[in-house]
Amino acid sequence: MHTGPETPSVSQPELLRTPELPWPAPTSTTISCFSCITRSHLRRLILAPVSCKPPTGLAMAPAAVSWSETSESSVSHPNSAPKMNNVSTDFPLIPSTASSSRPREQLESHARSEFAFDPIEDALSAFGRGEFLVVMDDEGRENEGDLIIAASAISTQKMAWMIKHSSGYICISLPGDRLEQLQIPMMVPENEDPHKTAYTVTVDYRHGTTTGISAHDRALTARALASPSSTAASFSRPGHMVPLRARPGGVLTRRGHTESALDLCKIAGLPAAGILCELVEDNDEGSMMRRDACRRFADRWGIKMISVEMLARWREQQEKADASS
Repeated sequence: MHTGPETPSVSQPELLRTPELPWPAPTSTTISCFSCITRSHLRRLILAPVSCKPPTGLAMAPAAVSWSETSESSVSHPNSAPKMNNVSTDFPLIPSTASSSRPREQLESHARSEFAFDPIEDALSAFGRGEFLVVMDDEGRENEGDLIIAASAISTQKMAWMIKHSSGYICISLPGDRLEQLQIPMMVPENEDPHKTAYTVTVDYRHGTTTGISAHDRALTARALASPSSTAASFSRPGHMVPLRARPGGVLTRRGHTESALDLCKIAGLPAAGILCELVEDNDEGSMMRRDACRRFADRWGIKMISVEMLARWREQQEKADASS
């Protein structure tokens, strides 16, 4: 029976020479022990760090590229933290004076004796401060009220409040040329929506987000879409924010909430990206909130309320005044 390894014929350096010891024959016990060691420790032994210096005169291979320098890390997974230091994980509110707090309930609001919209000038001023508006479309169209706010002014708290009181299907109106820059295509090649709402492929911001669906993640994605520093590589597709392609010409071309959101941003001098979502009743059916209910909601939360038609008339008057001056 073989009792030990053969002595190497080539001499070894003194430091590597080991004493010749008898090599026991394998038994069931030693085999079982070896299997246990292999299963439990083989991976640890393979991955254990080794510290050594190369022999003098030998050239080392180039150092391995670190994980943060690989091409894979340059595209952060939407469920992981950002891995690069040169990308933004937050965007400050614009305007800088905008509050990050959600609207506060007006405990002393009084019921109106008759319905009325707020003055358009008051609504435009509130929107320019980063506040919500309730915007109604025509009763013969959708007859719905949307919460609208500038995307650059949406905070986590505001987004959470908006999700709670709306359908939760939060959209963001963007110009067509900006969507092309960000390489965000239309959702379907042929639009069969009754009102031709121009839905695009959904997106999430890649950096500083997790699942993409939380109020924090959706607010961050919205502000990133409003930022001119964002690029096509800044977003993963599909995601949880729904961009809408606004028609050129705004509400003078199409009397819709999509165009209203973008027109309001432009009038206020804010980045061209507007957040919008339909108001719903707090009932078992979750039915759509109509005109009078929207008025009560706006008064309850201290929000200005206008209509798409009011915005279109204001624009027409301004353009006539500009043309005559």
